[in-house]
Amino acid sequence: MSDDKKEYGDGEKVAIDNAPAYERGEAGVGTIHKDFVNNDDYYSLSFWGRMGFTPESFKRRAETEGNRHNQLNQTMKGRHLHMIAIGGSIGAGLFVGTGSALRRGGPASLLIDYIIIGVMMFNVVFALGELALMYPVSGGFYTLVTRFVDPSWGFAMGWNYFLQWVFILPFEIVVASFTINYWSQGSVSPAVFMAIFLGALILISCFGTLGYAEEEFWSSFIKLTAIVTFLIIGVVLVCGGGPSNGLYSEPWGTKYLTGDNAFKNGFKGFCSVFVTAAFAFAGTELIGIAASESKTPLQTLPSACKQVFWRVTLFYILSLLFVGLLISADDERLIGDQAFANSQASPFVLVGKDAGLNGYDHFINAVIVISVISIGLSGVYGGSRTLTAMAEQGYAPKLFSYVDRAGRPLYSTLLILAVGFLAFAGTKPEEGQKLFDWLLSISGLAALFTWGSICLAHIRFRMAWKRQGHTLDEIPFKSAGGIIGSYIGLGLSILVFIAQMYVAIWPIGGGPDGGEVNDAEGFFMSCLAFPVVIVFWIAGYIWKRPKFLTIDNIDLDSGRREIDWELHRAMQTKRANASLPMKIVYKLF
Repeated sequence: MSDDKKEYGDGEKVAIDNAPAYERGEAGVGTIHKDFVNNDDYYSLSFWGRMGFTPESFKRRAETEGNRHNQLNQTMKGRHLHMIAIGGSIGAGLFVGTGSALRRGGPASLLIDYIIIGVMMFNVVFALGELALMYPVSGGFYTLVTRFVDPSWGFAMGWNYFLQWVFILPFEIVVASFTINYWSQGSVSPAVFMAIFLGALILISCFGTLGYAEEEFWSSFIKLTAIVTFLIIGVVLVCGGGPSNGLYSEPWGTKYLTGDNAFKNGFKGFCSVFVTAAFAFAGTELIGIAASESKTPLQTLPSACKQVFWRVTLFYILSLLFVGLLISADDERLIGDQAFANSQASPFVLVGKDAGLNGYDHFINAVIVISVISIGLSGVYGGSRTLTAMAEQGYAPKLFSYVDRAGRPLYSTLLILAVGFLAFAGTKPEEGQKLFDWLLSISGLAALFTWGSICLAHIRFRMAWKRQGHTLDEIPFKSAGGIIGSYIGLGLSILVFIAQMYVAIWPIGGGPDGGEVNDAEGFFMSCLAFPVVIVFWIAGYIWKRPKFLTIDNIDLDSGRREIDWELHRAMQTKRANASLPMKIVYKLF
């Protein structure tokens, strides 16, 4: 295929020698469908060009009718999407952050809060899955909020989401560098490890979508292996099967979970755990962005959404149940003595130490390093795609709409990686801690706004779908909870936001002046994202002056995926005629 710009009609036969076998027909001839047109320029490059290492790969991708709504590659495989869904955002929020949450709220509050956030996320992901499958546009949820809710609110949510990821990246690099201190004991400057981790992220980002997808696949596999191992060990320890030189050599029981500190610090403690739980689940919505770069979303996205149930149930709820059973909320080691993060305060590490399991703490610490680097790469991926989508919509400088022939949002990625150099501010813990406290306060509540907006977009989509004469039978993948599930998700997002505001005003232990009420600095350090979102919302309205978006005026057609209904019905028939065990598998997975 030549490099000249050429448009292909749906179903036209073309030679695509560089395409992989599963996208070629006989004799190197394939059928170009509208979902595949985005990749034609990509596969015309050499192997190293597709990997992004030739000058040709950095040239701008030509716009065609087929990629007008999404110039990114659709090269992500089903296994990538599944692992991103089930383990992509598991990081320091679970492995380390749960320690401070346990100390503030106690084991019962920890467990209940994560269940509540889990219910919310279940509905959020299914709502997003339904919308992402129907509208494979770049930018994921931001573009959907702009279309179905309000352009000015979508503008605010886009910048809110971008800021969330752009500031998380340098923070995660710092956390990973200080986690290495578990082994180096301060003998090596954290700046050395910051440079190494930042260099690794830059290298992986060069590979574009597949670089992110492959890294997430293997890092998620390692994280899931660690959690499954912890669950097995947890069962043995609670039953008293631990080594004789450890604490758990006799039946341990439920004394921590049912004791006086089950709801430590009462209602304030209960509310304070919500923000940690929300941070631990942040990034789950990346499946919506990844879906726009998936090769076969009709087959893989519904299954990937179902993985969220198992992720919430097995990898969060059960692991935190054992944490609450085995570690006391009064354990002084949960406080930590380092800036940014202290893996020695991780309850997962403490369980291994208390049990006398030699080497287990080192294994978990290594998993924590992998996890935070994985979240950092997610920041590069999610932030760059969101910024590019905003630029395409005219809500960010046009420069950032640049997508090269290798399918990378080039300038958006470069900007976020450049912000990663802020990590070196963490080499001075006192000054760096203050800086990152303020940067993270901008994104502290960002996830709640994101999740609530996704549910609201789904509600308005369903209302417009019905009003404009469509039926549910025209939707290939429907949210498990339907519109009611989105109302539940939206309601829980609002309740968690109120709980966080309550704790920000009346913090545990009182304000810095000795009173019950927090001071202005403490309040905004917890809730700065709220006024930032309001400012962006007002700015978006003043800038674009959008008309009020009524249900009748919602555009349901632009960029909507053309579903292969014959294939879809064949899949449904196959599942309907399957044996009972396979029907259960299809239902659950």
